[in-house]
Order: sequence, then C-alpha cells, then structure tokens
Amino acid sequence: MEWRIVNWFSNMEFPGTLFPLPDDMLNDVAVALLTIFITTVAAAVVAARLYLKKKPKGCLDPEKFVEFKLVKRTKVTHNVARFRFSLPTPTSVLGLPVGHHIRCRGNDSEGEAVIRPYTPITLDSDLGYFELVVKMYPKGRMSHHFREMHEGNFLAVKGPTGRFKYKPGQVRAFGMLAGGTGITPMFQLARAILENPKDKTNLHLIYANHTLEDIILKEELDVFASKFPNHFKVYYVVTQAPTDAWNGGVGHVSKEMIQSHCPSPGPNIQILRCGPAGMNKAMAVHLDAIGYTSEMQFEF
Repeated sequence: MEWRIVNWFSNMEFPGTLFPLPDDMLNDVAVALLTIFITTVAAAVVAARLYLKKKPKGCLDPEKFVEFKLVKRTKVTHNVARFRFSLPTPTSVLGLPVGHHIRCRGNDSEGEAVIRPYTPITLDSDLGYFELVVKMYPKGRMSHHFREMHEGNFLAVKGPTGRFKYKPGQVRAFGMLAGGTGITPMFQLARAILENPKDKTNLHLIYANHTLEDIILKEELDVFASKFPNHFKVYYVVTQAPTDAWNGGVGHVSKEMIQSHCPSPGPNIQILRCGPAGMNKAMAVHLDAIGYTSEMQFEF
C-alpha cells in the first residue's frame, strides 16, 4: 500500500511547485498520511464499541416520582396479582440495579397518600416494561391501591434504592431464606445469576408460605430448578401440609432446615433473608446459632 501511495504522489504536482516532490519526501508524507488514516479508523472503532456497550439510561428518578402505565394485570392467587407497567418506548429500560427496589406511591381507602417499597421481578434485559408481583392484604394501605388499579391506570414510582450490591462471582454460593412476597428480591437475583452464562454462583432457596397455593412464582422457580440443577435448589416449607404427597417442609423454617438446605458458613458464602418481620428475626437467631457471621448475612 505504501508503494501505491508513493507512486500516486509522484504523479502529482503540489500548488506552488514546478516539479514533483522528491521520492524520499513523498515516502515520508505517505507514511504520515497512512498513520493518520489508521489512527482515525482505530479511534472510530473504539468509539463505536464504547457506544454500543454503554448502558441505556434508565427511566427511574431517585429524586422524584415518575408515573408508569399499567398495561396488564394477571391474577396469580386469590390475593396476589402480577402487574405489568409499560416504559416510555419498547426499548426503554427501568434502570434498576440487581438487588435494589423501587418506592411506589398510592392512596389508601381513606384517600391518604401512602408509599411502600416493592422489588420488580424483571431485569433491565426486559425491554419496554417492568413487572411487580403484589400480595394484597385485607387491611393493607398500599394493598388497597393495587386492588383498585385497572389496566390503563398509572403508578407513581421513585428509585432506585437499596443497600445490596451484586457483581457476578462475588460469592461461591447464596443461601436464600424467603417468606411470602419476600421471594421477589430473591427471584430477581436468581434471574440475574442464572441468565448469565458466565456466572457460576450456586443458589440454595428455602421458601416459606402458609399453604401450597400461597407459593408465589412457583412455576418459574421449578423451571429454574429443572433447567439449572447444578446451580439452583429450592426447598418449599408450608405451615399447612397438602393432602397429597409432599416432599417439602412443614411448619416454620428451622435451624435444621437451614443446615440441611443452605451452604455451611464460610468466607465465600452469604445468606440472604426477606420475609415478615417475625420470620426475619427468627432467621437471624438461627443463623447466628449455626455460626454465620454478620458479614455472611444480609436482610433485604
């Protein structure tokens, strides 16, 4: 290529000159131009790669509430529903780091404003929407708002917020202790790990509910267990055992259940818990007794 450039230059006359430039000068000019060309192309390639890798800006605002439209409501159980909210465009992302949650604002039965935290079960890989799985308690103030929501209504949301920070491979294994709707942050984290082929973190979930029918996202959790048998284990616990054959636990989550179904204390282990206040307190007592240090425990 250098010879062709030099040859091209040798047939040119530059303004202000009567004769072609000497070959040695042409060679220097050609090399300089070639260097500039290569450098420019390389810089353009790097810039393009950085642009493509740049994470899209999320739709959340940590300082003010933003409204999102409810586009689909699906009944899960008698008091649990799955709510899908649309984002501004089909390629928009919510902008929620794994392990974080959002704060939702609504009105209770008296018309008073109420704000409660919820963890979406979707990730930023889900473009154009986010989903919440909500249990609506008879006397819950925010439950009333969700119970009254219909497709086409808007929900005011602010975030992200949360203390949990995750990066792939930060621990060898997570133990997860969830109760009721406390499954949502566990589900979100499990999705992020299992859907990343490079993340080899093992997950051991103990999920407690009153009855078999109360188990939220059971179908999705069972798919995880079937699809990733070496990385995801789930053990269900119910206070009321089903009449049919049941291979899960019965009663409350005990210290023995944790020892049997969660990884033993160690430097690359962390036990996460999320559930009703009474359960969280009881789990903390069990974990301390087993020997998990405070650094090995995290409560959502």
